[in-house]
Parts: sequence; structure tokens; C-alpha cells
Amino acid sequence: MDTINVGVNGYGVIGKRVADAVRAQPDMHLVGVADIVTDWRIKSAANRLPVFASTSEAEQAMQEAGLTARGSLDDLLEQCDVIVDTTPKHVAAGNLPRYQAAGVKAIVQGGEAHETTGHSFVAQANYTTALGRDSTRVVSCNTTSIVRVLGALDDAGLLLRARGVLIRRATDPWESHLGGIMNTMVPEPVIPSHQGPDARTVLPGLDVVTIAAKGAHTQTHNHYWTLQLTRRASRDEILDALRAAPRIAFIRMSDGLVALNSTIELMRDLGRPRGDMWEVAVWEDLLTVDGDEAYLTYQVYNEAIVVPETIDAIRALTGTITDPAASIRHTDESLGMRHDFLTPEHP
Repeated sequence: MDTINVGVNGYGVIGKRVADAVRAQPDMHLVGVADIVTDWRIKSAANRLPVFASTSEAEQAMQEAGLTARGSLDDLLEQCDVIVDTTPKHVAAGNLPRYQAAGVKAIVQGGEAHETTGHSFVAQANYTTALGRDSTRVVSCNTTSIVRVLGALDDAGLLLRARGVLIRRATDPWESHLGGIMNTMVPEPVIPSHQGPDARTVLPGLDVVTIAAKGAHTQTHNHYWTLQLTRRASRDEILDALRAAPRIAFIRMSDGLVALNSTIELMRDLGRPRGDMWEVAVWEDLLTVDGDEAYLTYQVYNEAIVVPETIDAIRALTGTITDPAASIRHTDESLGMRHDFLTPEHP
């Protein structure tokens, strides 16, 4: 298996997780990470990773802060097959010409518009359409979850249409001191919210409408779905379709996992790095089926869910693995992903 040389531009919430996931892949080599900051975030990286400066100003600032950069972003690009851009929203779009000039394949995140790359990616849905491309966009955390869950039911021939309500976290936990929502909930100003149309950039035929609001919490998103099925179905049929899909795991209120924070604590108890949950966590005992309608709710760990998709996108762009299932299996095994967090996995 060929080794893919990967760089990460932007060492924030997603970037640091992508960097560690790349290091966990036997077919990938992390060349280094680049950023413009000089505070604790990049200093923690410099203790264990090659650090580059994203701009000339950043390189000077790093020197003044006692950090030794391995070089500029251009120096990083010279050594990379793929660059994963996890910079803040809209920055990556401006970086793409630089990556293209360097002849480096690029992956951007869901904060960029679909038109930025002309291709949006979720591994289980459209891996093969990314093979050999110069760039792709890994869709946002919520859109990733929608494609995983609704895509699984669509693949099973069970989904006619879906209507969902999303309760989004107000801000990332590490930024909660900077501001946020307290004692209120803020609806998104349009219906449908952007996640439904975004899901159709990956699954064009999906009949989905989403309504969203920001809640007064900082950890994870929560989805509630009303599903019109193609026919009358049993609860077991819905569960079987979800079990057949990758990156969906089951949790149960009967196990005491009764709220978002309890699942976060479970991830810590399982020894997950940073307490991360890469899977969509579906409440199994809440799934309700009534004739040709189904109702379910699940949890999305926004800081981590797109990390395995990014790893698969690296393989797809370079074409080192052409079979989606093979790449997904390699990624999931390397990260220790589960189908059920509390039931032993069968070999």
C-alpha cells in the first residue's frame, strides 16, 4: 500500500483531530501542521508534530514567541500529496489557488460552499465519485450525520421523505468563554435550514427538509426526525438498515444514557482520545415505527464526526484505495469505532 504524504493547514478543533487520525493510518504520513497562531494551541502541537507557518507574518510571530517553524506553508506543500484545510470558514476558498499551483490535492471543510470544489463528500454515499479528483469538500457535522442515517434507510429502499429538527450547540466548548447563548434558544432565520439542501449535494434525490435552532449548550448537536417510509415496515427492519451502515452506533436510555452529557461522559470512560465520538449515536430504545412512519433521535459530536470522512477523502483523491468499503474499514479499525458502545463487538 502506497504511503500518502499529508499536511494539515489549520490546527484547530478539526485540524488537530485530523492530524492525529492521519498519524494512526498505516498508509499515511503526517508531514506537518500549519497555522498562524502562537498561543497554547500551536505550542502543544510543537511538542510532538512538525509545525509550519501559514503566512510569513506568522513565521515571524512564531519566532518571537519562541517557536521554531519548520518552514512556510509553501515548504509544507512541497512535501505533500494532499493538504487538508481546516482553517476558519471561507479561508480555505482563498487558499485553493495556492494548493492548485503547488500541484497538491486539497480537502476543505463544510464551512465552504459546495461550489468551492464542485464536489461534496461522505464516504458511504459517494466515495467513488471523488476518486482522482483534485479537491473535495467534506460536508459539515450535521450534514454528515444526515447522509449517514437517511442514506442508510434510502439504501434499504425504506425512505420516502424526511423532516427533521436540529438543536445545535451554541459554540465549541473551548470558546464558551468568548460568548454564547444563555437561557434562550435561537431559531435559524430560514426554513429549510441549510443542512437539508447541503445533504442533497451528496445525495441529490433525498427528499429532506430541516429546521434548526441553537441551544444554550456547548457540547454536541441533537436531531429529531419524522420519516415517511416507502411502505409499512417493522421496527426491526429500520434497525437492521441502520446496523448495516457504517459509523452509526446505538445508545439506550435504559442504560442511563438519557442526555447529551451522559454520552460525552461515556466516550471519556471508553478512553476515546479527547472524549471523541466519530459515530452518529442513535437512541435505539426511542426508535418508534407506526405503519409507514418512523420517528428517531440521535446525537452528533460536532468536533469529531467529520474526521473519519476526511481520512477516507484523502484515499479517494489519491486513488490508493478504490473500494469505499475497504477504506472505511481501514479508517474505522484504526480509530476503534463501534456499532454499539456497550455491547461487545463480534469478531
